[in-house]
Amino acid sequence: MTDEKPLILVIDDEQSLVETLTVLLKREGFEVASALTGEVGLERFDERQPDLVLLDVRMPKMDGVQVLEAIRERSPGTPVVLMTAQASLQSAIKAVNLGATHYVQKPFENEELVAILRRSLDFGRVRRENQGLKVELRQTKARVGELPRPIGTADRFVDALEMAESVAESESTILIRGESGTGKEIFARYIHDLSPRSENRFLTINCAALPENLLESELFGHVKGSFTGAVRDKEGLFVAAGGGSFFLDEVGEMAPSTQVKLLRVLQQREVVPVGATRPIPVDVRLIAATNRDLERDIDTGRFRRDLYYRLNVISLELPPLRERKDDVPLLAEHFLGRLVEERGMERKTISGNAMEILTRHRWPGNVRELENVIERAVVLTDGSTIEPSALPERVKEEPREPLVSDEPPPNPSLEVIEQAYIAHVLKAEGGNKTRAAEVLGIDPSTLYRKINRYGIET
Repeated sequence: MTDEKPLILVIDDEQSLVETLTVLLKREGFEVASALTGEVGLERFDERQPDLVLLDVRMPKMDGVQVLEAIRERSPGTPVVLMTAQASLQSAIKAVNLGATHYVQKPFENEELVAILRRSLDFGRVRRENQGLKVELRQTKARVGELPRPIGTADRFVDALEMAESVAESESTILIRGESGTGKEIFARYIHDLSPRSENRFLTINCAALPENLLESELFGHVKGSFTGAVRDKEGLFVAAGGGSFFLDEVGEMAPSTQVKLLRVLQQREVVPVGATRPIPVDVRLIAATNRDLERDIDTGRFRRDLYYRLNVISLELPPLRERKDDVPLLAEHFLGRLVEERGMERKTISGNAMEILTRHRWPGNVRELENVIERAVVLTDGSTIEPSALPERVKEEPREPLVSDEPPPNPSLEVIEQAYIAHVLKAEGGNKTRAAEVLGIDPSTLYRKINRYGIET
């Protein structure tokens, strides 16, 4: 039991009421912070992290509903009590639907207000305790293998995994970066499984798999007759995922017109189906992923800068498998064990020579390629041991030297050319990354990421 006083943040544009409430609440044993505008109120919120917010609905510029939405993004568990006049009662009801704990009508009795605040504080405390217990339980299940936890021991991979576990409880949008096949969807599902939304749906869509008009229909829904073939109303995936998580894979492939509509979803928390005029509120945690260099796409006009900042609230970067060689045996044994169990086969092992070949391969297709190679080997192996003969020729070939040498291989990929050019510029600039970034025409942060991605020696 703590003697610390609960901190209440009062946000109201009427100074006399703020002063009166400050005196009242301090007399009732609370600590009080205050603000006369929504913008300043959010600054106070970030500075003090109050136990409860007492918020007026009608304020100039930024009203109470907008402040509530911003608070919910920052801290979903903080209780918010709305103060409202009769004329704005509908706004208060909307705010309660958006997550306000309670509302009181002005003028109110002091005793009534204090009782509501105490109940809301108790409710917030119990909710935080319950969420904490649930998160702890889910993380315990992950550690003992009851949840499918991503596998790996490489430092960069573990850093990403620990970050995913630490942010799973929040409502913040997450952007997962990594080459194709590095396990971005597995990470997204793991974050969902650890989150307070885990009991609700996890839906996913690949933005590169559908043409623009069909993608918009899948994401936002459509009304009957809105285009040829729309013979009935269709619920979009943002609405269908209500209460859960929505994984938007390859978001960098999204057309500019669809990017505008996605930005609206993130800003307004509502969608307008194709052909409709009325917005539909949505309650979903968005996790996006890309294998593209979005900063470069912003510079070329391919991707919207404002959407990028909305998506990139929390960023996770998954290293390619060639940078986690020690994880190859772990992953290979995991895939082998799962396949054998799913197919009811006798136990199989991977010979030392075969494992050496697997570890030596550069895995351009990353974890997905390794999984496919193990599945092929299981099918082709009659006995109990997987030998090199069961592996594809491309895997058994000795890896080529990277292009950073003086003798580049013929017809190199764009990735290999980029790696070589970055290494060349770094060498020409004496290892000075700031000057090298200027020569390359990219941000220093982008250069650091590419150095890590390619393992370039500086």
